[in-house]
Amino acid sequence: MATTRTAHTVWEGELLKGSGTVTFDSSGIGSQPVSWPSRAEAANGKTSPEELIAGAHSSCFSMALSHGLTGAGTPPTRLETKADVTFQPGEGITGIHLTVRGEVPGLDAEGFAAAAEDAKKNCPVSQALTGTTITLTAELA
Repeated sequence: MATTRTAHTVWEGELLKGSGTVTFDSSGIGSQPVSWPSRAEAANGKTSPEELIAGAHSSCFSMALSHGLTGAGTPPTRLETKADVTFQPGEGITGIHLTVRGEVPGLDAEGFAAAAEDAKKNCPVSQALTGTTITLTAELA
């Protein structure tokens, strides 16, 4: 069954001096402020589209990797994934780097790296971001 998740943003003012609030409607987890300076300079307690993409990508990748490892008979005990999304004003998102550290009993480093590459290629968020260079570092704990 297909699912749809919804968020919305209200923006006030021009790009450089204006600001907005993104609200997570589906989950009801609240709202977060967003502004151009929080995107292109220091976060200063506000989020950005890139941080939201990083959260989506790190969680989707972790789910895909967990699923793949479990299906191969080596379920993970723990996966910790970080996504670094790089934004360059005037160019846009220039790359995403995933770093995953896993505890997977019975799996060697080579097997873990292969499973992580497969998850990177096949997780739905990676597939949605195919226009962006996505790199990966994978290691066992």
